[in-house]
Amino acid sequence: MSSPISRKWEHAVVTGGAGFVGSHLCKALLDAGAAVTCVDDLSTGRPENIAPLLDRPGFTLVQANVAEELPVNRRPDLVLHFASPASPADYLRLPLHTMDTGSAGTRNALTLAHESEARFVLASTSEVYGDPQQNPQDERYWGNVNPVGPRSVYDEAKRFGEALTTAHAETYGTDTCIVRLFNTYGPGMRGHDGRAVPTFVRQALAGEPLTVTGDGRQTRSLCYVDDTVSGILAAAAHGLRGPVNIGNPSEISMLALARLVVALAGSSSEVRYIERPVDDPAVRCPDITLARDKLGWEPRVGAEEGLRRTIDWFRAEAARG
Repeated sequence: MSSPISRKWEHAVVTGGAGFVGSHLCKALLDAGAAVTCVDDLSTGRPENIAPLLDRPGFTLVQANVAEELPVNRRPDLVLHFASPASPADYLRLPLHTMDTGSAGTRNALTLAHESEARFVLASTSEVYGDPQQNPQDERYWGNVNPVGPRSVYDEAKRFGEALTTAHAETYGTDTCIVRLFNTYGPGMRGHDGRAVPTFVRQALAGEPLTVTGDGRQTRSLCYVDDTVSGILAAAAHGLRGPVNIGNPSEISMLALARLVVALAGSSSEVRYIERPVDDPAVRCPDITLARDKLGWEPRVGAEEGLRRTIDWFRAEAARG
């Protein structure tokens, strides 16, 4: 497959730019020659993620809660709205903040994009599909979501964000795009954020049992962060409104993932089964036909290679203390 489509940006605003995916986006945009304004309240973002960027020409950090304000002085031509708690540990701890970011924060980011005549990209999620009854999931599937369950603060914030983005485009003609990100992993994740890959890697490197929920047969589709960023920027460059799935269609069970991490880490850790969370999806796998056909994009990094890179990064982080 040929390389994904691309576009030259002058100034990009990345909300949630100190987060895991957001910080990788900031770096990729800087590397491509764009000026980048990162807006983050650091409620879940890591200052360490953007520390290497602070002295780079064209990078600006604005510490602000996007649900309250979006103080950007220079007009952007690209607005990437990635602010939101994204891991279960974070959105269960910050339920109202999560919903405010998905509603008022999205509205503020859309307003900035519209007034600046900028391209707007909303970071949505595979969580909008809930516990899907269709596998793999394509963009036409409406999902199977519990609107009042423990995960609903994140699921519904993202579903509302999609509806708001669509309404803004139809009402004001705002140039919008919705990307639905499936499970992304790689360097820069927090070991205690509650998601499977960083949890398994941390436990394996520490020689602790890997905690697999339920019987471990539930599946996820893991996309290495470099591939995810490439897909996001391809969607930004295209005129596509979406939604468009960005993820890796290779499915793996949680038990198989745990065993693979143990093997790649050279660990002696065993598996320990724990209670499965409420509304935990049984399957999660993207149909990426639209991204392949329209964006010329598909993931290139396989699970073993991506996990090796991630394990190496966590090992180096542990060595640095």
